[in-house]
Amino acid sequence: MPFLIETWDKPQHQQVRQAARAEHLAFLDAQKALLLACGAKLNDDGSDAGGGFYIVDLDTRDAAQQFIGADPFTRAGLFAEVRITRWRKAYLGGECYL
Repeated sequence: MPFLIETWDKPQHQQVRQAARAEHLAFLDAQKALLLACGAKLNDDGSDAGGGFYIVDLDTRDAAQQFIGADPFTRAGLFAEVRITRWRKAYLGGECYL
């Protein structure tokens, strides 16, 4: 069953995000088989809202914790908070799973 991982950046850490971004994107590319969706949170004007969402196809909370722990953003100390929530896929890409 998938997990939703939501992150919040530490205040005044945009430079950390930018410095680790290329390595973060390479990490996501290497893990794409596990990713159902992911992306940055944005303000209404399209600017960075300081955090992101990942929906990862993993079997355990421990595996989800290991996944986010290996993310270069985590290793760079970007996140003030990370929440991991088990998620049930009900509707995705035009398919209903209820």
